[in-house]
Amino acid sequence: MTTHPVRHTRTAERDRYAEQVYAGVLGKIIGVYLGRPVEGWPYQDITDRFGEVGRYVNDDLGVPLIVADDDISGTLAFARVVLDNPGRTLEPADVGDTWLNYIIEDRTILWWGGMGRSTEHTAYLNLRNGIPAPRSGSAAVNGRTLAEQIGAQIFSDAFGLMCPGDPDRAVALTRAAAAVSHDGDALESAGLLAAMRALAFDEPELDRLLDAGTTYVRSPAVRALLDDVRAHCSADRDWRDIRAWVDRHYGYARYSGPCHALSNLAMSLGALLGAGDSFPASVTIASSVGFDTDSNAGTVGCLNGVRLGLDALSDGPDLRTPVADRLLVVTADGGECVSDATREADRIVASAAALSGTQLPPPRPRFTFAHRGSVQGFTGCPYHPGADVHGTGNGLRVRFGGHPDAVTGHVSTPTFLDPAETSGNFSTLASPTLYPGQTLTARLSAAREGTSVRPYVLYSGEGRPTTVLGEAHLLGPAPRTFRWQVPPLGGPVPFRVGFAFTPDAAALPTGTEAYLHELDWQGAPEHFEQNGVLLSSIWDTEPPALAPWVSSAKNFEADFAVTYSVSHPDALGVVTTGTRDWTDYAITSRLIFSLHETAGLVTRSRGHRRFHAGVFTGGDRLRLLHQHDGTRHILAETPFPYERDRPYAVQLRCRGREFALSVDGTTRLTATAPDTLGGGTGFLVERGTVAADGVRISRLAAP
Repeated sequence: MTTHPVRHTRTAERDRYAEQVYAGVLGKIIGVYLGRPVEGWPYQDITDRFGEVGRYVNDDLGVPLIVADDDISGTLAFARVVLDNPGRTLEPADVGDTWLNYIIEDRTILWWGGMGRSTEHTAYLNLRNGIPAPRSGSAAVNGRTLAEQIGAQIFSDAFGLMCPGDPDRAVALTRAAAAVSHDGDALESAGLLAAMRALAFDEPELDRLLDAGTTYVRSPAVRALLDDVRAHCSADRDWRDIRAWVDRHYGYARYSGPCHALSNLAMSLGALLGAGDSFPASVTIASSVGFDTDSNAGTVGCLNGVRLGLDALSDGPDLRTPVADRLLVVTADGGECVSDATREADRIVASAAALSGTQLPPPRPRFTFAHRGSVQGFTGCPYHPGADVHGTGNGLRVRFGGHPDAVTGHVSTPTFLDPAETSGNFSTLASPTLYPGQTLTARLSAAREGTSVRPYVLYSGEGRPTTVLGEAHLLGPAPRTFRWQVPPLGGPVPFRVGFAFTPDAAALPTGTEAYLHELDWQGAPEHFEQNGVLLSSIWDTEPPALAPWVSSAKNFEADFAVTYSVSHPDALGVVTTGTRDWTDYAITSRLIFSLHETAGLVTRSRGHRRFHAGVFTGGDRLRLLHQHDGTRHILAETPFPYERDRPYAVQLRCRGREFALSVDGTTRLTATAPDTLGGGTGFLVERGTVAADGVRISRLAAP
């Protein structure tokens, strides 16, 4: 047999890199979730209540573990700039456009603490008001105090992960991205950490990483801090002594502003040095010392995930199982919110390929459990008798049976926000990843012939959720593939998808195993619709049926006479639902125009400044347009006098590169789009209001 050692080596290197990226993402979210519940607590309060935070304390405080957090959302959303701008040498202005595309003002990602108080809020307002990056974050515009707060180093992990062994590129990318909102020593701190992350793929020794990272530091203040911290912090010292020393020499009281970059850099380095080569110790220290606990624990968790490897995350208390890979990326691209460490690591690996000019890896099914221990949100179902799960690296192993009171074992994963989990301090906006009318494709096997499995989804409602089951399929050792179209249940959307496993009779006493190898769904639903008046009370203008929609319009509410009312006082009031894999579909609604400048329907939205739309404008024209960041291209237009307060049956279709706008059953405009990228759908209104009586989304056959 002929062997191919070079190809095998390259495959092994690629797989090793992908696992290290996954370990970095997972280490980041573990650190954030560990430190998040005590963020903002005084150090003495943390000590008095918990001693140290080496386990998840959210249950002690009555808050959920998996919550929206700026350190996660900002890190992963801003990194999309690479894949969103293929073939470009990225500049700060590109990242600034990414901010404007994905951030919903006053609601997502950032601390909205006010102009001149919150660094990122100030930078966002600068961008919105026409001050481009990097001036938007510069000390010359905002002053040194604002420019040197912490955000640069907590939003930039992904750029280092995209550049394995290439600190020059990692530092350049990180500084470009961070310059949107920061300047001065904040950029220097972020550049140092980016270089260390990039080098950590091949260099596990912390002292060598610090030596190499220091060569990228231009600031005398940051160099002095590095020398000082390295001289006084080590694994030989008690972490409480390290904390006291850092607070005395680099604490918040020594700097202006609410959360200075150098205070947190010193504490992050202190946690790294104090923990040595222990991942659990590093995130425990960073979560226990006060300062910005979730940010610093996420910083050290990401670096040590790469540096020490995936196994190090399990070397101590079990920090992986409760997280189950889950995370939220809260942006205007709502269908990308409910995610997991494997999917986000895949996106970073693809970004690395794009940066290096190599072929992007082929897309994988949504769930492949590609890394050791990866479960991609799957756990024993919290709403039914559960089962034990374990990620094997090429599938999900499910252990069930053996319990006389629970013969059938259920496993499930979130596809939307779970009504039992409330958000934290950051607004959580999302669209589902799975809709009624979409078709699941699953590949499964079982240790024994005769094992049966039924797919199911959970719909929220008053009281206990409603379970909708698919038909049973028999499994055996050979993998089998089956499909199931998710049935509708009125207007709601599912919030979990799962599988119910029942062993054959012989396995009942001892239990048995089955394997979920792959699970996927693609494209728009065959049909999804909401109709009628959604209001149950004049005081309830945001009923549950609005939950799947993500709005950057100032007011998106259920209406008194029709289904929705969308109002916005400025440009780009956008409301969308759907995901990036929706490519060929039609959206239909009856629109009623009030005061407005422009209003209509949106398709293929990837954020709220990148979409196609069919609109009524000026009282006398129809247009098909393509919005790309700050540029609006008119693809086609025609005169069309129309009236206020009269309903129009409007349909916007996208199929391949062809778009068509119909009004009252007649096609009025067609145009060719510049690309076939998929995305969500919904409504657009500018400087006014449009009412929409019902909506229907229908899949179209691919061209």
